[in-house]
Amino acid sequence: MGFVHDVSNLALRGTLAAFADYAVEGRGSVPAEGPLMVVVNHQSNADPPIVAASLRRGARFLAKYEIFSVATPLGRWLLRSYGVYPLRRGRADIAAYRWAVEQLERPRGTLVLFPEGTRNLGGMGRAEPGVAQLAARTGVPMLPIGITGTERLGTVARVFNPTGRIRVRIGEPFRLASAPGRGDLEAVTSEIMGRVARLLPAAYRGAYAEAAEQPYRHTIALEETAEERPSVSPRRRMEER
Repeated sequence: MGFVHDVSNLALRGTLAAFADYAVEGRGSVPAEGPLMVVVNHQSNADPPIVAASLRRGARFLAKYEIFSVATPLGRWLLRSYGVYPLRRGRADIAAYRWAVEQLERPRGTLVLFPEGTRNLGGMGRAEPGVAQLAARTGVPMLPIGITGTERLGTVARVFNPTGRIRVRIGEPFRLASAPGRGDLEAVTSEIMGRVARLLPAAYRGAYAEAAEQPYRHTIALEETAEERPSVSPRRRMEER
């Protein structure tokens, strides 16, 4: 990643240490190599930079197009330099989807997704099926993260004064057990988000409270498949479908 991304994350870690009761649990579960899709619950506009600073491996994000449309030219340059790409919500954004796939083709490409699509302060909301579609298309491992305490931060400007008890809990990496059919996308999405919900206190689980307690049928722990499946690039998977 570039200078802007690295310096911003370093500065944010210092700010969190100074102003917040901030801790990261499970950092040892983050794979050191290979592409990775990170799936996180969403409570604040400050979530993306906090997750990036916690992961300590170059992360990239999709963000709603409206942020770019109101930003100054300098602001847009900073967003892109940090690793953010605009997403037009409410329709099939082919350019954003292709960009996401390209990130997951990089040797250590790290794409962070907030599948709920918007902030949910009272517990997790329903996720869009795009996360399951992208996982099926690329075949890359996923990493669940549950974040708490950021619901009090509100706007992204609070990264300069992040107060409160903030916890970033990183779960075990996993992947899809098999390629889902169209009729399975909702169930696969629910299971992916259930893995995120399992990392959160009950009060934060919202729409995925039940999914957090269910056995896994559509996903499997990464270590259980590491020796069973050959590495196939996302582009090759796309060409084969």
